[in-house]
Amino acid sequence: MGRLTGKVAIITGAATGMGASEAMLFAQEGAKVVATDIQETHLHELITNIKANGGDAIGLKHNVTSEEEWKHVIQETINHYGKIDILVNNAGVASPKTIEHMEMNEWNRILDINLNGCVIGMKYVIPEMKKAGGGSLINISSIGGIVGMAGTSPYTAAKGALRTLSKSAAVEYGKDKIRVNSVHPGIIVTPMTEESFKSAEPFYRTFTQLPYFGNPEDVAYGVLFLASDESRFMTGAELVIDGGWTAI
Repeated sequence: MGRLTGKVAIITGAATGMGASEAMLFAQEGAKVVATDIQETHLHELITNIKANGGDAIGLKHNVTSEEEWKHVIQETINHYGKIDILVNNAGVASPKTIEHMEMNEWNRILDINLNGCVIGMKYVIPEMKKAGGGSLINISSIGGIVGMAGTSPYTAAKGALRTLSKSAAVEYGKDKIRVNSVHPGIIVTPMTEESFKSAEPFYRTFTQLPYFGNPEDVAYGVLFLASDESRFMTGAELVIDGGWTAI
């Protein structure tokens, strides 16, 4: 307990799944959490749960593709907590499209949410981290940002770009004590993926070397490590949490 005591964290896409697990865990470890999402009902439930367990958090409706909404989130965070130490760019959407069957408006939507939303967040958080004397930026990518995956071209393109963006930002802002790392989950059962995996048990070995899929908490603990001072010498790195999918 207390691994994030005194730190202020913004987590996007926090209403459900991995984001909600990250928000709960961060609050348990002493962080003041600003949880954002477009799903207001689930977001309210999350904040109520965090506070019921003794945590400190606020929830803000937030479309990550909107520059104005990012400015609002940053200002509300400063108004409530006075600084920003951690940003977890967790919000994202999937798209089961191959290149030949993809409409360009769908391509743009996926890149806007999965990549551009992260860029906007970093753009406005970095100046506040400089004021705070440093910070940790954590971009939730995917193993699809490392290896090819059939039928998800817009998603993997965005996640691959997020991976290399994180490395470039790590080089640019290391002098400011701002660390930038990416996280690459494999098969994680969340509200976004559970329908696809309900009958997938016979195919475990296709996706993982372990006899089970991952849970949001499995990713949250990795993100916690990168957010904490325990990873103070890690930047520009890729944390793969995939049950061994990419081991072969």
